[in-house]
Amino acid sequence: MTQLTTTNPQFTPTDHKYVHLDANNVPIIVGSTMKVVELITSVYAYGWSPEELHFQYPHLSMSQIHSALAYYWEHKAEIDADMERREEYAAKMQKEAGESPVSKRLRAQGLIK
Repeated sequence: MTQLTTTNPQFTPTDHKYVHLDANNVPIIVGSTMKVVELITSVYAYGWSPEELHFQYPHLSMSQIHSALAYYWEHKAEIDADMERREEYAAKMQKEAGESPVSKRLRAQGLIK
């Protein structure tokens, strides 16, 4: 794993100690490979508090979590748009893939609706 530090030329520092931008300007939590949007998705999907995020992601410190949350609130519109794009992409892929053969078989047997 690449160590993410303030001197790593692959990453651009932000005003948040534990958030850097990668080469594609995606905010990454320093010292991990986790994107800020992934952490925020967990907050919205499960309603997790910072303490619960730390329990679920023990590789992240509370400082990293709070820094990522602060980054989100300062860049909310941008990250919310990223989450929306991800949801739209997932829905598109699901639609294109169609129903799985297992689902079709179970539906035909009346085991699922």
